Amino acid sequence: MMVIGVMKEPAGETRIALLPEHVQKLIDSGKHEVLVEKGFGESLFLPDGDYVKAGATVTDRDTLLKKASVYVRINPPDSELIQKIPKGNVWISYLDPVNRKKTIEALAQKGVKALSLEFIPRSTYAQKMDALSSQASLAGYEAVILAAERLNKIFPMMMTPAGTIQPARVFVIGAGVAGLQAIATAKRLGARVEAFDTRPVVEDEVRSLGAKFVKIDLGETGQTKDGYAKELTEEQLEKQRQLMAKHCTLSDVVITTAQVFGRKAPLIVTREIIEKMKKGSVIVDLAVESGGNVEGSKPGEDVMIHDVTIVGVRNVPGRVPVDASRMLSGNFTALLTHLMDSETGDLKSLSDDEIFQSICLTRDGEVIHETLKKMWSK
Repeated sequence: MMVIGVMKEPAGETRIALLPEHVQKLIDSGKHEVLVEKGFGESLFLPDGDYVKAGATVTDRDTLLKKASVYVRINPPDSELIQKIPKGNVWISYLDPVNRKKTIEALAQKGVKALSLEFIPRSTYAQKMDALSSQASLAGYEAVILAAERLNKIFPMMMTPAGTIQPARVFVIGAGVAGLQAIATAKRLGARVEAFDTRPVVEDEVRSLGAKFVKIDLGETGQTKDGYAKELTEEQLEKQRQLMAKHCTLSDVVITTAQVFGRKAPLIVTREIIEKMKKGSVIVDLAVESGGNVEGSKPGEDVMIHDVTIVGVRNVPGRVPVDASRMLSGNFTALLTHLMDSETGDLKSLSDDEIFQSICLTRDGEVIHETLKKMWSK
């Protein structure tokens, strides 16, 4: 039987990894025992009693660490927590592996099997486990709400006896999961929406949502096998900035979502572009925590440059923690169910499972993930 320990998140995190209903689903399978740290659901006003009713055991962290063999959390462990994890046990969370080399190496040295949510394959089969995509969709929605709160005009067109109010113009840069949700949300609010992506393959998706797709010839671009946009050359980025400047200056709201997995986010909206934008307009930089698409954006702050508000909110999905937690809980449940050997109730062997191989970073005291090691070497 797999004994799962679900830990409280560090201060500031509003989301939780497993809801009582999903805990009950795991326990009802007859293959899982679940231990929940005291006060785990407090950020969502879920009392410990809800987890007890679901069949879990509520306990303190030290007991949880000793009794569980698999630990689940949203955020990575700090160095102090790593030292408390028994050798051979499994840690599952976001690990930010490209930027947290010391954390991954510490987990390896401790003999912990570290499984990274960031490396869940972008495949149809793994879609229900894909926490990056589930959270990105909420970030795209919330980006539009953040912009609407700060913009000094309304989104929809209104025809009134006092005159006609023209719709706000929204420009979305990047039409991945977050970008497409931003487009859909802005359209629902009545805005006139344009979008750009380096991958021509997403044009039909953009148009299907009622937005105009902005075409910019950058030469060879495309996407990776996992569906991520490929990194552009500096020449391509400069051409992109020049041609997008016009669309930014015409817009009331610009939402940037462009990120390259394992790399610093590309700088797309420069100060020069910002200074040409309408006074009072708003930019939401969803890539602010990975380097930022907008010059001058700061994680966790609203910045005013040339009378343009640049929004750099951290952990955007955490602003809607009820739904973010529900989606994460479903992702974790699907992953734990998949990784369980139906006969033994234990984790599947690495050699037997493609998803396990994709997300397992450390084993037997070593970092074994070849793709990650290549990223570290660049």
